Amino acid sequence: MSPHAALRPQPTPLPTPAPLPAPARAPARPTTAAALHSVSAVTAVLLGLVAIGAMIHEPVLIPPLAASAALVHSAPTLPLAQPRGVIVGHLVGAAVGYAVLAAAGGSAWAAAVAAGATLALNMVARTPHSPAVATAVIIVLQAPAPDRFVPLLFGSTVLLVLTGFAASRVRRGAPRYPAYWW
Repeated sequence: MSPHAALRPQPTPLPTPAPLPAPARAPARPTTAAALHSVSAVTAVLLGLVAIGAMIHEPVLIPPLAASAALVHSAPTLPLAQPRGVIVGHLVGAAVGYAVLAAAGGSAWAAAVAAGATLALNMVARTPHSPAVATAVIIVLQAPAPDRFVPLLFGSTVLLVLTGFAASRVRRGAPRYPAYWW
């Protein structure tokens, strides 16, 4: 090696690029026991809502609550399934639904505005829960009496959260619900 070779700048190695993330895939299929557990829990809580409604002669089971139950029991670790989103999200949806109903009446146009406003407010409030958007739509299109509807909605969402909590403790190895309370 010549004395001048040591003075020449040595090439610096190029940084190794970070590995590409794995492509997104559908979630793994649940075990038969896990699927039966989730389906049984959802069915039981929804039948409970129907029974409560039959006793008080009020419809308590509405489609958004069925969607909420599915999230709580089949995807308990998602942010959309957490108590904050389930309970507060539906209450925000109800408030927006009644406000839009009062301001614009009960049309499909107003329901679409209520849905968008509910989504926006739930995002700002950090209470993500897509079924709550449907709650606002139902209120605008069906105009249920708020003094009856809102307490039933609140009680139903609390019941969904409590059954999610209980059901996650029954089956060994099940993900614990909730991932966070508030």
